[in-house]
Amino acid sequence: MENKAYLALGTNIEPRYSYLKQAIEMLEANDDINVRQQSSIYQTAPVGYADQADFLNMVLEVETSYTANQLLDICQGIERQLGRKREIRFGPRTIDLDILVYNEENSKTERLTIPHPRMHERAFVLIPFVEIAPHLLLPSRNESIKELLNKLPKNDTKDVMIWTKQGLGEE
Repeated sequence: MENKAYLALGTNIEPRYSYLKQAIEMLEANDDINVRQQSSIYQTAPVGYADQADFLNMVLEVETSYTANQLLDICQGIERQLGRKREIRFGPRTIDLDILVYNEENSKTERLTIPHPRMHERAFVLIPFVEIAPHLLLPSRNESIKELLNKLPKNDTKDVMIWTKQGLGEE
């Protein structure tokens, strides 16, 4: 498996933890994907469309033999299997899987932009990302994940907190 990718996972429809767990299990069940690292799970306030529940977010490092577009197909297939509906932009979702970085590629097609075009602005992506790959250079910006996080205003990072499932009523 010669390709390394980082994926962002997010969910804000109950049972949130179960959706994250199922998505990871589905990735791991694929012989051409090896989940190498997982960040902690973070609870975050919604961005964009605010009238919805808080999200659980995390980042995974995977190795794969798939191309970036094939990996996108797998991720979108998992979203569909877990009931993802795309009704409101930035709206509620059972699960969202985004490719953040794929190898050291810089590419933009109609379907996929690598690195993810807004990740450098999103604390809910950068905080879990820095946990597993702080020194990774983002190819499009020539800055590390940690440097990008440090550039965010404190107001953007204050609502991103480690989540634990104990006592929160989720399975």
